Order: sequence, then C-alpha cells, then structure tokens
Amino acid sequence: MMYPSAMPVAARSAKSLIPSATLAGQILATTRVRAGTFRLEVGEEVVTGWHSHDRHQLEYAFEGVAQVETEAARYLLPPQQAVWIPAGIRHSSTLTHVKAVSVFFDPAMGLPAGDRVRILAAAPVIREMILYARRWPVSRSSSDPMADAFFEVLGCLVAEWLDHETPLCLPTAQDPLVSDAMEYTAQHLARVTLSDVCRAVGASERTLRRTFLAVTGMSWRKYLQESRLLKAMALLAGGDDNLLAIALAVGFDSGSAFSRAFGRYAGESPHAYRKRIRSLEMHALPLDTEPSMSGNVVRAWSHFDEGRRPDLDGSRLPSS
Repeated sequence: MMYPSAMPVAARSAKSLIPSATLAGQILATTRVRAGTFRLEVGEEVVTGWHSHDRHQLEYAFEGVAQVETEAARYLLPPQQAVWIPAGIRHSSTLTHVKAVSVFFDPAMGLPAGDRVRILAAAPVIREMILYARRWPVSRSSSDPMADAFFEVLGCLVAEWLDHETPLCLPTAQDPLVSDAMEYTAQHLARVTLSDVCRAVGASERTLRRTFLAVTGMSWRKYLQESRLLKAMALLAGGDDNLLAIALAVGFDSGSAFSRAFGRYAGESPHAYRKRIRSLEMHALPLDTEPSMSGNVVRAWSHFDEGRRPDLDGSRLPSS
C-alpha cells in the first residue's frame, strides 16, 4: 500500500490526504536493495488512489484497520494480520488509525507471489521478523550480507505462509449493475433490503439476483451477510462501541443473532475476537521505539491536524 509517484493519491473527502505519497514513490523508485521495510502511520481516514508498484509487498498492521480493493475483490486487513500484494497488482487502500510496516521484495528473489492479494493470519515468528526488519529500510543506500540473508529467510517463510490465507474479502465487479448494487448495499448495511437495492439501481429482483450470482459467484444475500460481518470486524477492532451497538449498526436485529453469525464466519465470538485483537495490540512493540538505526517513517495527516503536517523537503520524515 505504498504509492509510486506515477500514481496520484485521490482524496475521498476533506479528511483524505497523504502528503507523503510522493516521498514514498521516490524511495521505491530509487532503491538499490533487494528487500527492505517501510513504515506508515495514519491518523484520520485516508484513501489512496489506484496504483501499483514493481515490488512484492507484505504489509503488517500493528494497529488500526485497512481495506484494500483490487479489480477483483475488496479485502479487510484487521490489526495483527498481514496483506500480501504481488508486484503489478493495481489496488486502492482505505486506512484508518493504522500503524503498519511493509516489507518490499524484489521479484528477482523468485518468491512464488501469485497473481492476487491475500490476507494472512500472522504467525508470531513472522510478526517478530517484520519488527526486527525495520532496521533495514528500503531507502538504505546499500545492502549487506546479514540483511540479504535475513530477507531470504523471511521470503521463504512468507512463501510457505501464502498457502494459509484468511478469507476476509468480498468480490468486486466491473458490471455496472452489480457494482452499483454493491455500492448501495455497502452504504445502507443497517437497513438495506433487496427491494431497496433494486429500486436504487433500476432493476427487477429477478434480474439482479441472476446477474449478481453470475458475475460474483455468490448470491446478493450472502454478499450482504458477509459485508455486515466484515464491517463488524472492523468496528470491533477499531472502536469501543458495545457489541449490541455494533450488531445494530451493521444490520442485525439482536446481539444473539449477530454472535451466532459472527461465530460461524470467524470461528470465535465477537467478544473473543475483540479481546484477542486488543491483547495483541497491547503486546506489540510500538513503532516509534525503534533504536537509532537509519530508516524512514511516513505519516499521513488530515487537513484538521493543525501544525502536525511535515514538509516534504527531505528523504526522511521526523519520527516525533
């Protein structure tokens, strides 16, 4: 989810701004090393434009929630999990209160990257290796044998890890009817019905059902259910609302119905999921406690963070 200079950052609202996008693109375009890390901290919600990069990216979220959209699917990246983005995949990301570290791998390293984005449940050893790898930023001027050996091992582990993805994604569609139906559904999760969607997109229920299933491989009702559950996971990870409030906000009639559906989808109760995520966040090493090794930290500020936006006049942003 870094932003090459050839791909502009698009602002969805007044709060959507990434002043560091050009800097990130410059670093990736000029790096001379086979692999390295890049750190990102985001406060208010920010939205990137559609972009791609020429390196494989493994991004691990220590805090906050990210969503990654490709031409084929939309993915949820909760905290303490990772997203794998192969080189060349066009994507757009929405980031909310995120602290993350990305590892970029040169395709010449030969990793079996695949051709799609994947969400990966982070094994503890991978998380600790990503933390340790921060001492070797992708912006460093030259590599060394220790760094090369470290990233080779990490790459081998990631290659094995790719076979154990977490299905936290929804399909997207190029078909205008289905795309409009998806957008309307996402904007009205709490109360939406199939009749509402059909009126909004100007189609009969029979036409929308058949077209939606043909294009996405799933029924609209299943899409609605999984949209509600993914939204609930984001709210559980990134906020303090009680479980009933979250259940009602995403369209469930009761807390018990929400808990049953969430348990079937996620394999654990909403309470257990939130407790596990919060516990992992508490034990994660803060990103700004890194020792005095060279590196780069890119932060994103909204228009409303007065006095906090940095000037992009150097190759590194201040870490405090």
